[in-house]
Amino acid sequence: NEDTLANSLLTDNQKKAFWINIYNAHIQIILSKNPELFKNRNAFFGAKRIVIANKELSFDDIEHGIIRSSKFKLALGLIKNPFAGKFEKKFRIKETDGRIHFALNCGAKSCPLVAIYDSSNFDDRIDEVAKSFLKSVCSYNAENEEVLITSLFSWFRGDFGGTSGSIRLLKKYDIIPADSNPTISYLSYDWTLSLGNYYEAI
Repeated sequence: NEDTLANSLLTDNQKKAFWINIYNAHIQIILSKNPELFKNRNAFFGAKRIVIANKELSFDDIEHGIIRSSKFKLALGLIKNPFAGKFEKKFRIKETDGRIHFALNCGAKSCPLVAIYDSSNFDDRIDEVAKSFLKSVCSYNAENEEVLITSLFSWFRGDFGGTSGSIRLLKKYDIIPADSNPTISYLSYDWTLSLGNYYEAI
C-alpha cells in the first residue's frame, strides 16, 4: 500500500531509482504490446495506465509530477505546479535533478538507453549512463567553438539550471573542454518508435 511504499522510498536516490525503473519498464511493456499507442503521444503519456500502490498514474504523472518534483510539462522546467495532489507530494523528489533526463526512455529513437537503477549506487550509475549518452549524441567543434547537443537540454532547461548549468554538465562529462564557452545548438529529436534499447556497461 501507499504507506509501505513511502517507507521504502525515504531518500531522493531511492525515489529516483524506483520511479525511473517503473517508468522505463512500463514504456517497454505497454508499447511492445500495443505500438499503435505511440501515434498519439500526448494521449499516450497523459492516460492513467500504471497502477502503483493502488493509485492510477500516467507517464506524465510519474515524469513531471514525481521525478521532476511537480514541474509543469511544457514550462521548460521553470514553473512548479502549486496544485500537486497528496500522492504526488508524498512521493515526489525534493530536488529536481537534470540527469534524470538521460535516464528516462519514452520509447523514441532519440531517447537515452534503458538502464536499471539502484539507490545504493545511483549517482555513479546515472553519471556513467549520462556520460555515455551525451558522448554518443553531442558533438563539439573546437574550431568554431560550437557544441551540438540533445534538445532535452532545451526542453527542460530549468531542470539543468539554465544554459550555464547545461555548460557545467557538459564539462563534467568531458563533452566540451573545461575552459571552453561554446555556442549551443540543439539536435532535432527523432520520435520514431524504437524499443529494446538497453544500456550495457563495457
